[in-house]
Amino acid sequence: MRQTTKETAVTTPTARVTAARQAIRAARPRRLTNLLLWAAQIPLAAAFVLFGLTHLRGGGIYTVAGTAELAGAIGLLTPWLAGLAAAGLAAVMVGATIINAAGGGGLALLTAALCAVFVLLAYARRQQIKALWAAIRR
Repeated sequence: MRQTTKETAVTTPTARVTAARQAIRAARPRRLTNLLLWAAQIPLAAAFVLFGLTHLRGGGIYTVAGTAELAGAIGLLTPWLAGLAAAGLAAVMVGATIINAAGGGGLALLTAALCAVFVLLAYARRQQIKALWAAIRR
């Protein structure tokens, strides 16, 4: 006599988090690429902490920009958020480039270069962004 039972898997929040972390770890770039990305991300995060702190003192729209820069800097140093933070900082730099170009300031080239760097970082970590998105959608 063959007996079959239907077992239902129970997914707990802890199991979901564990599965998400494993998926994000599996999406990491190769070792050398990962090392080079971290070598770029750490100094950029330090610079954006300084930029964010100086913008927080300005008031008005500078407070918003400073908050976004600080959040991006913290995200760059968080392994599973690094790609998403790079994409967010690229968006911040697009806005900064537009504002600097419209105002006639000389910082438009610097912000455009930083935007390009963040786009490259986000592109290099695109698999982690996809894994994080899949984990959020579960």
